[in-house]
Amino acid sequence: MPLHVKKGDVVLVTSGNHRGESGEILTVNLKSMRVIVKGVNVRRRNMKATQQQPKGSVIEKELSIHISNVSPVVDGKPSRVRFVTKADGSKVRIATRNGSELHVLRGATKRKG
Repeated sequence: MPLHVKKGDVVLVTSGNHRGESGEILTVNLKSMRVIVKGVNVRRRNMKATQQQPKGSVIEKELSIHISNVSPVVDGKPSRVRFVTKADGSKVRIATRNGSELHVLRGATKRKG
């Protein structure tokens, strides 16, 4: 099943504690159906002091969000996605909001004969 978002898309979080925040997708985990969005769901973690870092440190890391809680941004607003197969055989993702093409999933196929 094709996904409505992919790595590199700018998305808006539509539900949860970070609703209304937007960012770029860094990774997509297909097994758990979760995405990591840049600058969203950031957690801080205190790291223990080690020989390499005697003072310790604080690490900020983005945690994952379920894929159903994000939508691609088109014209500054969230949009649903439609998958269309064109006459030349190419398959594309199209934004429902304004009909713009988001990404080509499969290129045109050559016809025999």
